[in-house]
Amino acid sequence: MKIIDAVLGLFKPSVVEKKQEVKVIRLPEVDSTNNFLRNYTPAEDELMTVVVAEHQTSGRGQGTNTWESESGKNLLFSILVHPIMLPVRSQFLLSEAGALALKEALTSYVADDIRLKWPNDIYWKDKKLSGTLIETKLSGGHIKDCIFGVGLNVNQSTFVSDAPNPVSLCQILGHEVDKEELLKQIIAKFQECYHLLELGGYNDISAMYHDALYRKGGFHQYRDTDGEFEGAIVEVEDDGHLILRDRSGMIREYQFKEVEFIV
Repeated sequence: MKIIDAVLGLFKPSVVEKKQEVKVIRLPEVDSTNNFLRNYTPAEDELMTVVVAEHQTSGRGQGTNTWESESGKNLLFSILVHPIMLPVRSQFLLSEAGALALKEALTSYVADDIRLKWPNDIYWKDKKLSGTLIETKLSGGHIKDCIFGVGLNVNQSTFVSDAPNPVSLCQILGHEVDKEELLKQIIAKFQECYHLLELGGYNDISAMYHDALYRKGGFHQYRDTDGEFEGAIVEVEDDGHLILRDRSGMIREYQFKEVEFIV
């Protein structure tokens, strides 16, 4: 490990780790780890960059959502990769791979009931354990940069926001978890899933994602602009559209935010 004392942007990292092609930057506080990486220029040999913060002042979720996190209790990090090998039409595979990496790492702590809620939330039973915000930059028909911003509830025992169903590893297990060890496992699993994409294992990633889906079997309650209905997941298409079949047999297709899971 190499210790570097340097100012990047407006924030001063405490430690920068570099092992092979992965660089880890640690920040005591930042507005958003995604924002940090969006303005960051990696070195030429830096194939993957991870920035981790103890606290985010403006942590974001999808759309206008915010992410509640008690300072120092959870994992707040973003991963920057450069998947130029992946065509734009296949970019949802990045979402699938990132979600699978989180699931695989968490499964070593919680053996059962860790599922992937479309498009990329991590659920334990009917409660939300982690959320991911993905941002991509396109160039010449390929994906130049992709940032995975992750908020993972680890050691927070009380949630005070109006989020309907948060849960943490600490609450599930009944004891606190070593965040550093968990982060190492997540990065290792992310490397494995990302490498599978580099090798062209698109069908493998998609199959594993579908197998891990929350509500993958049976009919459940949903809500769209026409009201509530019962639907069963048929599949998630390659472009990320969710396909449901309602009780009448009608097929319904949704982009993100067009349908709500009623939990």
